[in-house]
Amino acid sequence: MLTVAAVLFVFPVVTNAQVAITATPFLQIEPDSRGAAMGNTGVAIADNAAAMYWNPAGLAFQTENQVSITHSNWLANFNVSDLFYDYLVGTYYVEGIGTIGAHLTYLNLGEQVVTDETSPEPISRFNSYELAFGLSYGFEISDNFGVGTSLRFIYSSLADGTTVGQQQVNPGSSVALDLSYLYKTDYFTLGGNRARFSTGMNLSNIGPGIQYTDNAQKDPLPTVLRFGVAFDLELDPDGFNRITVASDVSKIMARTEERIEPRGDGTDNLDTVRVASGPIEALFDSWGTWTFNNGQEIVDLNVLQQFMIGAGAEYWYNNLFALRGGYYYEDPNNGDRKYITFGAGIRYNAFGVDFSYIKTLESESPLANTLRFSVLLNF
Repeated sequence: MLTVAAVLFVFPVVTNAQVAITATPFLQIEPDSRGAAMGNTGVAIADNAAAMYWNPAGLAFQTENQVSITHSNWLANFNVSDLFYDYLVGTYYVEGIGTIGAHLTYLNLGEQVVTDETSPEPISRFNSYELAFGLSYGFEISDNFGVGTSLRFIYSSLADGTTVGQQQVNPGSSVALDLSYLYKTDYFTLGGNRARFSTGMNLSNIGPGIQYTDNAQKDPLPTVLRFGVAFDLELDPDGFNRITVASDVSKIMARTEERIEPRGDGTDNLDTVRVASGPIEALFDSWGTWTFNNGQEIVDLNVLQQFMIGAGAEYWYNNLFALRGGYYYEDPNNGDRKYITFGAGIRYNAFGVDFSYIKTLESESPLANTLRFSVLLNF
């Protein structure tokens, strides 16, 4: 069952950092090309349909209806044609109520082959995939302050119908909640031109863990606390040239620990099991030093080392053409992802196209050469 084990453990590890303590890491993949090109920032911007990922409160300030889709051949360095990621979102504004949105996230992990230890000949085949569908809502408390929330259903089918360690593997499912706010200042004058500052917070994927086999402990969802700031400045009195600088700081709000417990088979045998904190308890437990085994040694990770940092900038000319760039950093013991991002965007009437590219600082990184393409339509 070597292939089955690879699907259950290898794919999550390379998909995202910190997944040693969470399930469904696909929920952390930055979905839109714009935010991905700006060093994975968006909490304090959140001005299009992708706000449902970055900060649902951003919907509160949106009055146009929009549909957008993002596609990426995921982990391009693996050269696997059927490994891809799609994100579909749509928003609808209701006067006096706010903006409502729907989003669908899909990660296809391709076809897997089941073999045994005695022969490389295939025993059976199965498809692995994960998806999430949800609804979002943003409401404007005032001209400057908005709140938002999302509720999503999560379904993860990694090795349905197979067995690992004499346990049948089943699809896992859960539900998750997001809570967020966004604050924007009034426009003010800086150097004779208009400027605006904004800040936001999104606590995403709060919910019960996922379980794939009958006797396994539930793995927690990737609950993420993300703070962001953004500064928008028009470079001329007519606003033809505009620049936005943004930064996001995020942290995984999940916690597991290893315990020695009786095996439960009527003997005195003991097993080492991983026990996860509940979704609410983890919001408090995850602020201390985290001690874990990274496979080679015992590591102590203090609170500052647990934060992930992204920063980026965007330049617009006449709201027609954009250039973007950014940088993303994680501590070496906390995922160790470091990369530069680039991207561009075009808008023409109600139609827009964005793309982003990741230039990793490690040649062997599975995220190297990742491209995302987003298409959006306002109506």
